[in-house]
Amino acid sequence: MRDQLTERGLPCNLDAERFVLGSILLDCAQFEIVAGAVAADDFSLEKHRRIWRRMTDLHGRGEAIDRLTVCNELDRHGEAESCDGLSYLVSLDDGLPQIPNLDGYVRIILEKSVRRRAIYAAQALIDRCMTAPDDSQEILADAEAVLSKLADGRGNHGQWLNPGEIMQTYPGGYNAFMQPAKGGTGIPTPWPGLTAALCGLHRGDLFLVAGRPSMGKSIVGMAMAHHAAVLREGAAVFSLEMTKESLVRRLISAVGGVDAQRFRTGRLDREERQKAAEAASQLDALPLWIDDTRARTIPALTSAIRKLIARHPVQLVIIDHLQLMKGVGRFESRHQELSEISHTLKHLAGQLDLTVILLSQLNRECEKAGRRPQLSDLKETGSLEEDADVVLFVHRPEQYNRQDSALRGKAEFIIGKQRNGPTGKRNMLFQHEYQRFVEIAGAEGSEE
Repeated sequence: MRDQLTERGLPCNLDAERFVLGSILLDCAQFEIVAGAVAADDFSLEKHRRIWRRMTDLHGRGEAIDRLTVCNELDRHGEAESCDGLSYLVSLDDGLPQIPNLDGYVRIILEKSVRRRAIYAAQALIDRCMTAPDDSQEILADAEAVLSKLADGRGNHGQWLNPGEIMQTYPGGYNAFMQPAKGGTGIPTPWPGLTAALCGLHRGDLFLVAGRPSMGKSIVGMAMAHHAAVLREGAAVFSLEMTKESLVRRLISAVGGVDAQRFRTGRLDREERQKAAEAASQLDALPLWIDDTRARTIPALTSAIRKLIARHPVQLVIIDHLQLMKGVGRFESRHQELSEISHTLKHLAGQLDLTVILLSQLNRECEKAGRRPQLSDLKETGSLEEDADVVLFVHRPEQYNRQDSALRGKAEFIIGKQRNGPTGKRNMLFQHEYQRFVEIAGAEGSEE
């Protein structure tokens, strides 16, 4: 097998693998140290992978790990002969120094493992390009996602800090930790009351804006992006539903106080055109970027964000909306596919130190009952409720009873979940003509 690996040119260090396994056979306490960094697939030889799995089985049952117990476990699974039996287990520590450098051996194994995985990924990319079953952009996006995961896996597996060290390493040091900025350290929203309730939009968080169709989710997302950009906090908007031109026109209407319908149909008067021009001038150089590419997969979205971050600082990413995204690969159900998407977005927020604002539709239950939305209305959207750090529902009662003129413009922002703060309700006013939400000063509702 050694010759076969050499002939194929795959990176490996069989001595490092032997010494890691041999060290554990001599002292089973070493298993937990190694298991925190190494997995079975990190070993290049199949018999080493099998030995590692049997060690893992023994450890999981709380049994001692030594040559005899491992050999017996291999025999139980019909693998003893393929691993050359007890004689090979005895030979694993041949040449092992009296003071083993276990950390060094583990680093070598992981380094070779990453290189092999990169080779496998490159070969898979070549195969896909040769057979051409998919669009080239999708192939490249998938390849970039795989290589990105390989790069992420090379980092430290964990860093233990005591409370004092955590406070000292906090951005700004101990004083900044003990005296946070008033209103919170997150990016402010356009609505001061909501900002105070949330302490701002925090990096590393997955922020969900949810509601039934036509409640104004996209308007909320664009308002948050625009406000962040005005504060020079870079914002990126992925719109899978509306065109970039429509979004900018809607933004001009909201910022300039211009009737959105008249603007869209080209019927603005002279004064309104002046307002629109002034609003457009204000938007001109903002750090706000919009991508309206359709059929967006997670790898393609991640690739686009990384490319944007390489050119501009970005703190906020808005995705409109979840139900128009698709996963990569096969899924048993749409529920499982949405769960995979939400898991990935949560990981992305922490990995790239961003606030990810994900817009999502709700199921029809609240519409049928004509009631306020609640967390149970997310039950068909995978594990979104668990992954999200904040869930903000957008609710406009007039959408359920258009004949009641008293409801016109009434709206609510309902904080259905906040991992690090209270829930509650903010009373809002929706200005139809300008397509924007305005906070009603001093008015805060309570959950009924």
